Amino acid sequence: MPVARYPDPDVLHPITGYDKLVFLKNCITRPNISVGAFTYFDVTGTPDARAEDFETHNVLYHFDFIGDKLLIGSFCALGSGVRFLMNGANHELAPVSTYPFGIFSDGWEAAPPLCQSRGDTVVGNDAWIGFGATIMPGRTIGHGAIVGSGSLVAKDVPPYAIVGGNPARVIRQRFPDAVVERLLAVAWWDWPYAKIARHLPLIAGADVDALERAAGE
Repeated sequence: MPVARYPDPDVLHPITGYDKLVFLKNCITRPNISVGAFTYFDVTGTPDARAEDFETHNVLYHFDFIGDKLLIGSFCALGSGVRFLMNGANHELAPVSTYPFGIFSDGWEAAPPLCQSRGDTVVGNDAWIGFGATIMPGRTIGHGAIVGSGSLVAKDVPPYAIVGGNPARVIRQRFPDAVVERLLAVAWWDWPYAKIARHLPLIAGADVDALERAAGE
């Protein structure tokens, strides 16, 4: 059997001669951001953007003192202009003023910080987030989901759902519920890289029965 080949997940620019796309995990330096293998970020169509600047230009209001994390799975595709708004963008609604007095010094630090945390932002494996989409704080995007270009994701996205709009709503499910359960059980993104390479025709195909058989090998 020939040796299974696959791209090096540790290279920055996996497409020779093209610097607008990166394997994103190789750009991440902050401990509160985690990205899985082979997830890419592509800034095609944004002339002045550098894909390497993702964690500073596309992850916004992410302050260490809040403690929230951005967790992105493997084999995701992130389009140019995708933005993750983190919990530092939130303000409390109950007080008379929503102004965050407490984050400043020179006397105002006595006021309580007006930052309402909704927890970590999580993107599952094999998700596709289209050009210019915005993900609000604390949202979860399920495995295999698709977020349409320009969408504002303010609610959790189910696995293998297609969402779009502002606010984003479910347009349809990619597969029936029973098939979604089978695909989640297969979890091909957790396979060894060599096994993924051997079974690419199945992963990139539509024969779920054959994919399940391959999972059991």
